[in-house]
Amino acid sequence: MIYGLFNGMGTYALLMLRVFRKPERWSEFRKNVWREIDHLGLDSVGIVAIISLFVGAVVTIQTALNLEDPLIPDYYIALATRESIILEFSPTMISLILAGKVGSNIASTIGTMRVTEQIDALDVMGINSASYLILPKIAAAIFFNPILIIISIFLGLVGGVFAGDLTGMISMADFEYGLKLGFIPFYIAYALIKTVIFAFLISSISAFFGYTVKGGAIDVGTASTAAVVNSSVAIIVANYFLTDILLS
Repeated sequence: MIYGLFNGMGTYALLMLRVFRKPERWSEFRKNVWREIDHLGLDSVGIVAIISLFVGAVVTIQTALNLEDPLIPDYYIALATRESIILEFSPTMISLILAGKVGSNIASTIGTMRVTEQIDALDVMGINSASYLILPKIAAAIFFNPILIIISIFLGLVGGVFAGDLTGMISMADFEYGLKLGFIPFYIAYALIKTVIFAFLISSISAFFGYTVKGGAIDVGTASTAAVVNSSVAIIVANYFLTDILLS
């Protein structure tokens, strides 16, 4: 098991060395990046928006119930909701959701190309297939995932505002005051730094499992599952170290 782990990590590192080489045609690379932004990024806006709205509402309600004390001002509900959404929910939980949606898509797409010998055809033509297929996906994820997280943070707080007002647990005025109270701008930077690293992990690990798959259609499905699982584990482990480094 340990040998397999280190062997996989070595193969992954060698693949990344091939990926991060200068593209043969920058015009083709830019076109591929914009296509991947549309395919992997814009298609994820809907699910991110819906989840963020409702989770922001749930976090506000649960926080209000846990802080139900006459000695604690209502605006502390908004403050706690803000910290939860910015520090953990949006960058980490949304990235885990994207690992499932985007990661499986990347692994299955590249895996299908591998088992149908399309990647072999690119190699025969002298094209660096690793860079041609994987680099645009990594670039698109690193560029667009932070935008998704900003949308998630905004809509999560919006959901919290309306949930608090509709349930009568906290007024909009108190919620707005709580959002501004003791705000630390670095927390936004912290969330975006984590998001960029998570985006790289999701896209590169998923591409690795798709690119190295062997067999047929069943093996592509297995590789997609492995890509989601390993991306999620990598995000959780990286989240621990990033939190320790950036917030300590």
